[in-house]
Amino acid sequence: MKAGAVVEEGFIYEEEIQLTVFKTSLFFTGDGFTVYDPKGTLVFRVDSYEPDARDKGELILMDASGRCLLTVRRKRPSLHQRWEGFLGEGIDGKKPIFSVKRSSIIGRSGVTVEMYSNPGEDYQIEGSFSHRCCTIFNAAKESVAEIRRKVDASTHVMLGKDVFTLCLKPGFGGAFAMGLVLVLDQISDDYEDDGLQVDPAANDLSL
Repeated sequence: MKAGAVVEEGFIYEEEIQLTVFKTSLFFTGDGFTVYDPKGTLVFRVDSYEPDARDKGELILMDASGRCLLTVRRKRPSLHQRWEGFLGEGIDGKKPIFSVKRSSIIGRSGVTVEMYSNPGEDYQIEGSFSHRCCTIFNAAKESVAEIRRKVDASTHVMLGKDVFTLCLKPGFGGAFAMGLVLVLDQISDDYEDDGLQVDPAANDLSL
């Protein structure tokens, strides 16, 4: 299995690619996401229109046709805000394929990703997702994906934080990376709800 291919091999690219991610909020804050490739083709989407969806702590990543690829769910109780990822839709009777948690609950914190489906292939996320500036590193400390603010190609103006770029290195799974984005977004929202401050100059993940 290729690195990061735990979700869907069809979304692994042979060359580096930059996906454009739109965070949508049609009815409630953080309702969902739509993700497009450089040609403007829809790749992934996340829809959550129910008012209590956030309280359930469960999100589903789908492909363009609506096929469920991955379910991420908050593990309760969890002191370190642990989230788990499951293949397909729902979690009943399934074992998680990975877990994501904050490394610390006080002040600045990094995020670690532990792989159950492929032990030893763990990841560390550093930077500030709130500022759309963070990097996913593999166990060898090699960058496999980056989240960056998107700049309009025609005006060279940086767009708002609800539009950003997910840059994938060759061989790293796009569906898996997008699943991590969903978790980072939830952790970031929780930090803001708690009234914690974000340091944009921090080198670790200040959520």
